[in-house]
Amino acid sequence: MKKLAHAALMLSGLLLSIKGAFAAQPVDWQLGLQPAATDMMRQIREFEHYTMWFIVPITLFVLALLIYVGVKFRASANPTPSKTTHNTSIEVVWTLGPILILLAIAVPSFNILTQQLAPEEEPQLTIKATGYQWYWGYEYQTEGEVSFDSLMLQEDDRSTYGKENVAEYPRLLAVDNDIVVPVDTMVRLTVTAADVIHAFAMPAFGIKIDAIPGRLNETWFKAEKEGLYYGQCSELCGKDHAYMPIGIRVVSNEQYNTWLAAAADDLESANEALMASVATGEKAVQLAASEAQ
Repeated sequence: MKKLAHAALMLSGLLLSIKGAFAAQPVDWQLGLQPAATDMMRQIREFEHYTMWFIVPITLFVLALLIYVGVKFRASANPTPSKTTHNTSIEVVWTLGPILILLAIAVPSFNILTQQLAPEEEPQLTIKATGYQWYWGYEYQTEGEVSFDSLMLQEDDRSTYGKENVAEYPRLLAVDNDIVVPVDTMVRLTVTAADVIHAFAMPAFGIKIDAIPGRLNETWFKAEKEGLYYGQCSELCGKDHAYMPIGIRVVSNEQYNTWLAAAADDLESANEALMASVATGEKAVQLAASEAQ
């Protein structure tokens, strides 16, 4: 009994410290948005559910109205059409009703848009993302010079980068070099492009911003869960637009600091060490879970 209690305590401690592995990506037959990894995305998901309370009744009402009109006023049942040209009550209702509905949708929508442009706290990390045909380049605005290109992972290179697990590193979404950021940290992301218009989109973070040549756009995110998150370029930018994914790996502050220090000298070795550290944490959680059982 004591052994079981000790294992359970160990498991809970590991879950709190490591927070488990998580990979946000599209899934087969997906109907809703991806799970939220930031407060902003959580608000967007809540807003989606909120608007459904308007969309569904309106859709059903219009459908019922079409069926009613089609049946009641069909030629066989109504050979003499009505010549009514004006009805004040109906016009007042169909004018005020949509106005009130739009106001009810607009107010929370504007609140979310405002928060997307005005973070509540100062950023602790700034990363510049530059879109190219057809890959991304990243520059960390830190003391040590860390910059690298991120291209879609080729199937022949999986073993080279240690990304053989297709479930975690899916085809057409995984990249050779992921962006690495610390968890629970405000990150400023400045976005531009070097050739044509691109768009940086990370669904789990609730961010999507255009990358325009000669212009520097800015957004931000604060990831609440450690894990690997996938996004894509969301602006048609040429023949290989579909092969321009984005990968962001969220890790603990300790893992991030270790990676950042090593990446300044050797990015490849830093990535390998980080992936090994993440894998070790995952195995520790699995081991504690099995012992608790």
